Amino acid sequence: MLLTLLLDFHWTQLLQPQWYIENGGLWFVVFVVFAETGLFAGFFLPGDSLLFVTGIFSNNLVRAGLGFDTQNSFINLLILGLIISVAGILGNRAGYWFGKKSGPFLFHRKDTFFFKKRYLLQAKDFYDKHGGGAIVMARFLPIVRTFAPIVAGIVEMDKKKFAFYNMVGCFAWVYTMLFAGHYLQAVVMKYFKFDLRDHLEVIVIGIVLVTTAPLIIKMITSRKKKSGQSKET
Repeated sequence: MLLTLLLDFHWTQLLQPQWYIENGGLWFVVFVVFAETGLFAGFFLPGDSLLFVTGIFSNNLVRAGLGFDTQNSFINLLILGLIISVAGILGNRAGYWFGKKSGPFLFHRKDTFFFKKRYLLQAKDFYDKHGGGAIVMARFLPIVRTFAPIVAGIVEMDKKKFAFYNMVGCFAWVYTMLFAGHYLQAVVMKYFKFDLRDHLEVIVIGIVLVTTAPLIIKMITSRKKKSGQSKET
């Protein structure tokens, strides 16, 4: 099975949440959440869309990943969310540790395929504006959530303060996405007889557009401000 997976693999599949669900199940999801929230090389991995799709397949993932089913969708979601949240919390802890150890080195490092300095600067700007709350809000922003804990480590944010915001943000993010996916699927199926599992590509594109909209708007407004300042000078 592993050989077949490697032979059929293409790097674009890393951007498709359903690929992780179909080929790795629960523990693949756990790994992705850890990597995307704590390792700067994981900024391109799907986070919001993966959790949303995980919510849609929650009962199947618990049954296959843990070997049992509580026969209660709500309890399955709670168990699933707890396991994934632990991975996300540990991921941010790893990012904080990495930032504290590496420090200023990252700000002088040249760009590579896996590391983009502009993403780090965006996270720092976001953190400077919102303080500890940035750790919570960053969970809901792609790319920023990868670098926010690293920046927190670089600026040596108080460990207890970071731990508190880390847990609050992670539980809020994970359960929001899981519940949204699971119950939207249930409502749409019940009232419209429309199975979201047959249209995951459209769902994923929609989530990506919604979650990246704040970053796109910020980039556009920043460019307008810079162009306006250059004209004045």
